[in-house]
Amino acid sequence: MTYFDRPSNIFIRVLIAALVSGCTVGPDYQRPTTDLPAKWSTELPNNQMDGKQNPQVWWQSFNDALLTSLITQARLGNRDLYQAEARIREARASRDLAIANILPSLSMNASASKNQPSNASRFGQVGQFSSAYNQFSHSLDASWEVDLWGKQRRSIESAEAGLDAAEEDLRDVLVSLYAEVAINYIDVRRYQNELIVAKESLKAQQENYDIAYWREQAGLVSRVDVLQAKQSVETTRADIPKYTSLLEQAKHGLAVLLGKQPAELNALLAQSAPIPAASNSIAIGIPADILRQRPDVRRSERELAAQTAQIGVAEAAAYPSFDLSGSIGVEALAAANLYTAAAKAFQLAVSSAWVLFDSGRIRSNVKMQTALQEQALGLYQNTILTALKEVEDSLIAYTQERQRCDALKASVTIGKDALTLAEQQYQAGTADFLTVLESQQSLLTAQNQLIESETEVASNLVTLYKALGGGWNQNEAKPVGTHS
Repeated sequence: MTYFDRPSNIFIRVLIAALVSGCTVGPDYQRPTTDLPAKWSTELPNNQMDGKQNPQVWWQSFNDALLTSLITQARLGNRDLYQAEARIREARASRDLAIANILPSLSMNASASKNQPSNASRFGQVGQFSSAYNQFSHSLDASWEVDLWGKQRRSIESAEAGLDAAEEDLRDVLVSLYAEVAINYIDVRRYQNELIVAKESLKAQQENYDIAYWREQAGLVSRVDVLQAKQSVETTRADIPKYTSLLEQAKHGLAVLLGKQPAELNALLAQSAPIPAASNSIAIGIPADILRQRPDVRRSERELAAQTAQIGVAEAAAYPSFDLSGSIGVEALAAANLYTAAAKAFQLAVSSAWVLFDSGRIRSNVKMQTALQEQALGLYQNTILTALKEVEDSLIAYTQERQRCDALKASVTIGKDALTLAEQQYQAGTADFLTVLESQQSLLTAQNQLIESETEVASNLVTLYKALGGGWNQNEAKPVGTHS
């Protein structure tokens, strides 16, 4: 019988075989295959397609320097980004901890003690006094849990995927943040323009009221015209506080997104400006780009990979574990003899443990981790479907709102001409004041609808770029906007 055939050395053969083969239990992760359509169901007109535009900096298509500046400030000051970056540091530390667990540990120990045995101890005879003695030691200890079945390797695999998921989470925060900044900024411009329209309408209605009042004083019209004109003035005047409140709230919301106090942007946004209008050329790509560009899809895939590795961690618990330990040092009863040849001491040990019966705990844990992996797979597939839906919804909303906006522009032009004609006829006495009021109200409604539609067009375009996952550069090694 050879040395390795001895029953007492079976564990050594298992240890060597496992180290050579590099056995790793549990399923090896493979990215799920996904069938995606070749193109979007909603197509943009040919004059709105532009493959050269960069969706990673989509806000530049609005040609608004202030919007670009606000997005830059948000990247530097937003508090949600700080939290996302902290989650990356947490995931990186977790990955490093998993790597550390697979490596040996080394420690140094030193001790000095004075011992006084009892009279009844083995150092002296009962009834006799045993003298005290000193003991000194200095040792270097090492221990290593041999990763035979890949438990630690699967843990590292899971932690690496978790780190990837945390980085994608930061990118997802960036995508949402940039979109929210743009939409809030668009809302600021909307309410500014609605205020302008309301004040201009109030001024025109006040002038018509003055005309009606003078004509009533001259006996040319009845008191009804004056009352109707006054009602129109007060109705429009009531809109101004509403728009002012909405404007200030939009400014405050924008400031918080930038990590500033609510009133810090008041001076910067005091001057009114038109609603941002993007160029007609839009780069939407193909549905397959969703898998590469959308951080939430990428994050969900990495979470699936992390959970798949956890199955291997759970399965490894069913196999025996092996620990190697050793200690080398010196021991002596006198400090002067501590570092002499005679004081040398060492210890080598191999230990193993194998759970033979645990009432099904390991098996249940494997089933639980497998069920969690199936949930992660379902979440990943659903995230893709949701992403496709959001792009399709945004495309149809954007294209249809552009058509509505074009029609409202024509309506406003016609409304202005109709009001001018009605005012001229009223002053000439060939039309009643009701015609003027109806023309004023119709124009005001059309102007507000146009502002609303221009806001929707811009916001829908921002939402479209968000749905496409625009706002970060996948070629960068580090996520854009990190503060560390």
